[in-house]
Amino acid sequence: MDLKELLMLCIEKKASDLHITENEPPILRIHGKLHRTENKALSRDDTKRLIYAILSNQQKEIFEKDLELDFSLALPDIDRFRVNVHMQRGSVEAAFRRIPLKIPSIDDLGLPPIVKDLARKPNGLLLVTGPTGVGKTTTLAALVNMINDERESLIVSIEDPIEFIHKNKKSVVKQREVYSDTHTFADALKHTLRQDPNVIVVGEMRDLETISTALTAAETGHLVLATLHTPDAPQTIQRIIDVFPPYQQQQVKLQLSDCMQGVVSQLLLPRADGNGLVLANEIMVGTPAIKNLIREQEIAQIPTIMQTGFQFGMKTMDRSLKELYEQKLITLDVAVSKVKSTDEFRRL
Repeated sequence: MDLKELLMLCIEKKASDLHITENEPPILRIHGKLHRTENKALSRDDTKRLIYAILSNQQKEIFEKDLELDFSLALPDIDRFRVNVHMQRGSVEAAFRRIPLKIPSIDDLGLPPIVKDLARKPNGLLLVTGPTGVGKTTTLAALVNMINDERESLIVSIEDPIEFIHKNKKSVVKQREVYSDTHTFADALKHTLRQDPNVIVVGEMRDLETISTALTAAETGHLVLATLHTPDAPQTIQRIIDVFPPYQQQQVKLQLSDCMQGVVSQLLLPRADGNGLVLANEIMVGTPAIKNLIREQEIAQIPTIMQTGFQFGMKTMDRSLKELYEQKLITLDVAVSKVKSTDEFRRL
């Protein structure tokens, strides 16, 4: 048994992830559930042998120094995988996230038409948010792919690691990988402003410097697409403001209200028929009313505007859950487990 065979099994079973862990057989995640393969349990030596077989000498050095390693792995003409190697109680272990070669379209993902309109804006900030593993990177890739198809732009993407590979179509797409092509998101983003970009893609806004530079870029005529690990639009706005020291927050509110185009928040939920996952999404559009609330830091009022902003393409997560339930795509139990306001869900 080698790692390539396990990755091919992952593709064959349509699994999203493969886990290599001590004292367990290789484990696949299929439609959100863990499935142990029929292989024998792996010893500590087995896990290290399997994982080290795919690492370069440089990657081994980095891992042994940092005890963490993220990179992408390609099976030519088949699929790509995002890999995280880590230690667990002294054992070398790894998680492999499958990345299909074909970039899905916005329609394939089930996102509403307003998301296309937001991605067609010439400048401003468009954020894709949600917890880990809900397809934020996939949505970001679909947005870049649409821009690449439709208009002549220079797109600079900063990723850790590079997952979907974009080929130049109408646009020129430059993909820079953190640690391979640049030291940090913040360093790359600062220098990207001197590379004549029209669109800047930030794989993850992790720190104050990255967020600050992204806001400046969005404010100065660039379209910035980025992800954040926040569950919804109000918490996304609050998180960005809270990253800054108190003396800067008033300025940040003004910047954010000026450049905010929208927030797309996502959840992946098990389908009612047990055959895969379905995307639920919340959409906040940067209308004048929303921008005014950001400027005045009346963040708690944003959900109310979203509930009444259907004509602008806005949608709360509760409404999205209700629609998926009515279409019989998810069960009532799944919907109720994710709603934010049980009263609103019942009213809907």
